[in-house]
Amino acid sequence: MKIIFMGNPQFAVPCLTTLVENGITPVAVVSDPPKRIGRGQQFQEQPMAETAHNLNLPIIQPDSISDPEFCNTLSEFEPDLFIVVAFKVLPKALLSIPKIGSINLHGSLLPAYRGAAPIQQALINGEKETGLTTFFLKSKVDTGDILLQEKISIHREDDFGSLSERMSHAGAELLLQTINAAIKGTLKPIPQNDSLASPAPKIHPDLGRIDWRDSAETIRNLIRGLSPRPGAFSFWNGKKVKFFGASFNQNISQSPGKFIELKKDVIEIAAGSGHLEIREIQLEGKKRMQVADFIRGSAIKPGDEFKS
Repeated sequence: MKIIFMGNPQFAVPCLTTLVENGITPVAVVSDPPKRIGRGQQFQEQPMAETAHNLNLPIIQPDSISDPEFCNTLSEFEPDLFIVVAFKVLPKALLSIPKIGSINLHGSLLPAYRGAAPIQQALINGEKETGLTTFFLKSKVDTGDILLQEKISIHREDDFGSLSERMSHAGAELLLQTINAAIKGTLKPIPQNDSLASPAPKIHPDLGRIDWRDSAETIRNLIRGLSPRPGAFSFWNGKKVKFFGASFNQNISQSPGKFIELKKDVIEIAAGSGHLEIREIQLEGKKRMQVADFIRGSAIKPGDEFKS
């Protein structure tokens, strides 16, 4: 079976490596071109592109997936299947190329959390369980027929980084099962129930701004859903501060946003109800650090307030 694999971030890497390790080698890998990052604006490859290079796989890096020349290039492979993991919304012209269709791995139990940020949104909403879905792509985002699904428990200590890492490996195994079924011709697609759909929109930068009038649990879920990136934030002395490693308690609250005390390497901040307990912090222009180091290197004191 001729397969073309499409992906960009680290989440997609275990999927590709698992397929190759099990004798399913794509005829080509599609990933974005290198992009400039950081203060030095150095070019950096996408994790998927680096992995493809390391595996000596042919790699295609189009400036635009809508370019007719790119479409012609893929058509020349005469692929049976596209595998898409954390890539982009494919235009109709691409969806029409593979003989069997295009299979996507999505980080939720569809039709729940359709959209670009299912793992983050599940954490932000305080879910105790999420999952993975393989499905056939349609032109409308995340609406295609379901192939296989697997439930994933969300641990109390999980944040976006740890949960997405765990899900990427579970997803690789689910995708392998799906492709093996496609090879055997035993796939049984099931239409989605659109009435049960919920959205998981792209993370907008302003979503991370903490409203200290919210409950401590709500703020804690926001912090874990946006950790390690892009980070939930507030302001202190006019500087942006990001928060990580959060837990909470239900003690009677004081003025929302007020720094209460440093206790056992945990900074306590009052919320609308309860207290936030923060273990790591990042001041604008600085590296992420333990709060004890932050306290020693700053003039913050009990009674100071973080501003939304």
